[in-house]
Amino acid sequence: MTDRGMGMLDYVPSVVSPPGDTLLETIEALGMTQLELSQRMGRPVKTINEIINGKTAITPETALQLERVLGVPAHFWRNREEQCQQYLLAQKDEAELAECGDWLKEIPFRCLVKLGWVKDGANDVERVKAGLEYFGVASVDAWRSIWGSPAAAYRQSLAFEADPGAVAAWLRKGEIEAWAMECSPYRKKAFAAVLEKIRSLTVEQPGVFIPKMQSLCAQAGVAVVFVPELPKCRASGAARWLNRGKALVQLSLRYKTNDHLWFTFFHEAAHVLGGDRSLTFIDEFGSKDLASKEEVQADRFAADILIPPAEYSRFTEGKRGELISRKEVVEFAKSIEVAPGIVVGRLQHDKLLPYTHLNGLKVQLKWTT
Repeated sequence: MTDRGMGMLDYVPSVVSPPGDTLLETIEALGMTQLELSQRMGRPVKTINEIINGKTAITPETALQLERVLGVPAHFWRNREEQCQQYLLAQKDEAELAECGDWLKEIPFRCLVKLGWVKDGANDVERVKAGLEYFGVASVDAWRSIWGSPAAAYRQSLAFEADPGAVAAWLRKGEIEAWAMECSPYRKKAFAAVLEKIRSLTVEQPGVFIPKMQSLCAQAGVAVVFVPELPKCRASGAARWLNRGKALVQLSLRYKTNDHLWFTFFHEAAHVLGGDRSLTFIDEFGSKDLASKEEVQADRFAADILIPPAEYSRFTEGKRGELISRKEVVEFAKSIEVAPGIVVGRLQHDKLLPYTHLNGLKVQLKWTT
């Protein structure tokens, strides 16, 4: 390296200055004109002038030519150009994000911060960035395309007035947790067989049945995740496909009793077994108005796997209008090996038992910190 290039290697460029500023300082320090530089590089003087004025970028070829003429390494010029371009892109990005503050009103940002799912920011730009990173998208437009109106098969109930942003945030949390779970490739027959085993877990406490059901389902290619319900989300469960070999069943404990939880789980399992893989099924327990064919079938699957139709018919025969006792419910539940609360929920749903009766047989569920 010649003496004329010494000292430039220690130069720390400002992130706001274009590399053309550094180039101009260099040739002036050497007493070289733009015309002379252009002649030495074999480039038009117009090109040199445009580089100096920040109108033309320093390409790898130009950087190599500058190294030969000025004795300053090509990587120095490339780094200066990259720093400048990154700064300009960051400025442009921040300007665009600054106009997206209203998007924060479309998602439950404060709730996500409170739950520790995203970090708060000092201003709206930082908050928008945090929100986009949470959803795994590069822009608000991308969010609206992917999350604002996800391909979903909702229970079409007049009561289901969920907030789309809350639903999206809840679904995203399930997706994040599901991707972190190791699962074997999905096998339909294996999953169907697993459901029979999981049915026997209804008599267990959450600390026992949750890890077991997650492990069994993972072996069949289905990730089961529990995600707290968000305000205005109103979803009790969801079923979707993360890819061709991995399905997701997401549960919220919205109604906080074991009969609702187990019915919702098997309902979502039915969507995995027979649903359209391009759709996300999001369900609110108990909604019947305008229910789709898929929802009706999923309801029937869940009801029948929990309480076999033949046994249920024998148990309820002649009991309409007659108050069913606690003892009868407990004995019947024991005979079919399910939790008594599940039988109570079914009887209440079928109007064979008032909603005010035998609720003590249901197991109350709550989130633990």
